[in-house]
Amino acid sequence: QGKPFSALASAFDIYCGNLMKESCPSSYVKVLASNVMASLGGKAYHLAKIIPNLGVILGPDVFDISHDQVCDHPQERLEYLLCQFVEVISSSSGAPVTLFLDDLQWADSASIAAVNQL
Repeated sequence: QGKPFSALASAFDIYCGNLMKESCPSSYVKVLASNVMASLGGKAYHLAKIIPNLGVILGPDVFDISHDQVCDHPQERLEYLLCQFVEVISSSSGAPVTLFLDDLQWADSASIAAVNQL
């Protein structure tokens, strides 16, 4: 049981890292980045903070976007953004998305709640 969303953040960080490898067409990575920004706008910043490789895909400008630091429910916001991110991935790829989380019994409660929302 670690930081909130650590299980999902780790899984999506690996996914984004794999996208940046040579086996994935750069055109798909560009489409994904464009779709993430179109869907999440400046809120993508919050995902890039917990998914470093997503920040690399989106580019340094994602950290320059003005964003609201004050949030009454930051955990719920991240849960929503993670669910939106999965939707963007599935609509961008044109293929079903399979999320495999091993040892889910060790996942933090925030990750479990987000998985239940998927």
